[in-house]
Amino acid sequence: MKNVVAVVTVAALAAQGATAHYIFQSLAKGTAKGVPYEYVRRNTNYNSPVTDLASKDLRCNVGGATGGNTSTLELNAGDQFTFSLDTAVYHQGPISLYMSKAPSTAAEYDGSGDWFKINDWAPQFSGGQATWTMKDSYSYTIPKCIPSGEYLLRIQSLAIHNPGAVPQFYISCGQVHVNGGGNASPSPTAKIPGAFKATDPGYTANIYNNFHSYIVPGPSVFTC
Repeated sequence: MKNVVAVVTVAALAAQGATAHYIFQSLAKGTAKGVPYEYVRRNTNYNSPVTDLASKDLRCNVGGATGGNTSTLELNAGDQFTFSLDTAVYHQGPISLYMSKAPSTAAEYDGSGDWFKINDWAPQFSGGQATWTMKDSYSYTIPKCIPSGEYLLRIQSLAIHNPGAVPQFYISCGQVHVNGGGNASPSPTAKIPGAFKATDPGYTANIYNNFHSYIVPGPSVFTC
């Protein structure tokens, strides 16, 4: 009987862990909720995170190195777009948006080039408490000044909810074709992997103890 109880307990904990995970599965123009995996590269690890800071999977998740059957979304510079999830973000931590210009088509691009960050949803501090933006969709705009062309548009949730354990990256890449862009050279840029280090204060932060400020890992946000 004890063995049965142990098996049931382990199974329940495993199920709880799985349901606590999430995946960014759709991308659409404006604030619409898109079709899952129409413009987002399909990953092969269900809704599990990436935890290896040296892994190429940090770019576009496990199985996301190429576009496969993923379509590329047409957007104008300055257009709003929305990433939607299968369920709301469950773990505390920053949400970040990155872009990387493809040498040719986004579908063929593996993300090995330079990445620049266009937004962070960092914690807001008030009255000694931190509030995180934990939603089931995230909307932002394509910078008006970036050059026209095809890009990988990457969204990342860095889960730091369990201090002392390895932080978790929940990642997806959308494919976009930007029209009507400018001539800016976005900076700073970083390579992925390489943009995040185990010594980054925002990677090692204990959000439950003396937590009054926070620096999001990765390069600073590019603005036009």
